[in-house]
Amino acid sequence: MRIKGVNLGNWLVLEKWMSPSLFDGTTAEDEYYLPRQLPKEVYEARIHIHRSEYITERDFAQIRSFGMNMVRIPVPYFIFGDCPPFIGCINELDKSFNWAQRYGLKILIDLHTVPGSQNGFDNGGLSGVCKWAQQPESVEFTLRLLEKLSERYAEHPALWGIEVINEPLLESAWEFMNIEERYPAVDKEMAEGTAPVTLDFLKSFYIEAYHRMRKYLPEEKAIVIHDGYDLFAWKGFMQEDIYKNVILDTHQYLMFAEQNGCEQNPDGYLRYIKETLTPEIEEMSRYFPVICGEWSLFNSFVCGHDTKGGQSVLNGIQCSLTEAFSPEEKKKIYRQLAEAQLTAWEKGLGHFYWNYKLLLDTVNEPAWIGWDCWDFGRCIASGWFPSDRQV
Repeated sequence: MRIKGVNLGNWLVLEKWMSPSLFDGTTAEDEYYLPRQLPKEVYEARIHIHRSEYITERDFAQIRSFGMNMVRIPVPYFIFGDCPPFIGCINELDKSFNWAQRYGLKILIDLHTVPGSQNGFDNGGLSGVCKWAQQPESVEFTLRLLEKLSERYAEHPALWGIEVINEPLLESAWEFMNIEERYPAVDKEMAEGTAPVTLDFLKSFYIEAYHRMRKYLPEEKAIVIHDGYDLFAWKGFMQEDIYKNVILDTHQYLMFAEQNGCEQNPDGYLRYIKETLTPEIEEMSRYFPVICGEWSLFNSFVCGHDTKGGQSVLNGIQCSLTEAFSPEEKKKIYRQLAEAQLTAWEKGLGHFYWNYKLLLDTVNEPAWIGWDCWDFGRCIASGWFPSDRQV
């Protein structure tokens, strides 16, 4: 099955930039500090309202109407409600499976956060801290959680697969991502010892996770491993016959290409997609079925300024105050980039756009010019995503 999917980010795992009002009245930059800076009743009310309204049955019907056949759902490590002060969300995930089945969609569960954080990103739940791999109790907690998710949904017809862990940050990408400066830790003592995940550890973790999950998951359900931002590191890994239906996930954003020196203009982006990205997907497809679990049309050119890897005014980046292009020019640029990237993903098993929606006013707030393309619904409505590629 060729995957044509979209992420349901910022639903069960919060990202401040995608829904700033949830963080009103706090200085919290991530989900870890939000319940620690709000009164318990305020925090719980905000979370319950957000979860009940942000994604509903109607959204699953809408996604299917867009021509998508799958959703990737990021979930937090506290999904079962066993990590106070966080509120569990297993009921919401249960509902999503029933909605998906009703509207003919499959689900990829994505374990997006873990205790101690696997990357130090704000979307990892704890900015500037990356110590999960150094904490045996956190690793074991994660393995048990993967077992519980596998057992719970193993026989559900809407389950396509489970992603072991989202974006563990390997040594090869640590300096490139500039974690400690881009995501400064609030608690320096907590962050002490922060370090990237080693390749040897991650390989061992993936093997252990595979065996624990396969106790429950039938072979037709995929087990997905993320490349840790080092795509070629996985050549020859898990190629033995005992490993069944293992999928390699890579996240590819044009803002990363910009950080690597890609020219910030359409020709530069298209050249990068054709000459670098497409051959890489083709090469790794010799070892695994490859999915692009996250991508978007976002780029600095349309924003009108260098975003320095997708940073915004929240990071203190100077933004453009007026649109750099007319709607017609913008549509032409985005359509070209969409066609080229979709062609690249077709060299693998398929793709999941990031993200289905976001709660930002990109029309009345100049600081968010160019950020509208993170919202798949807006891409469809504006004609940026080619309609003949949807079905």
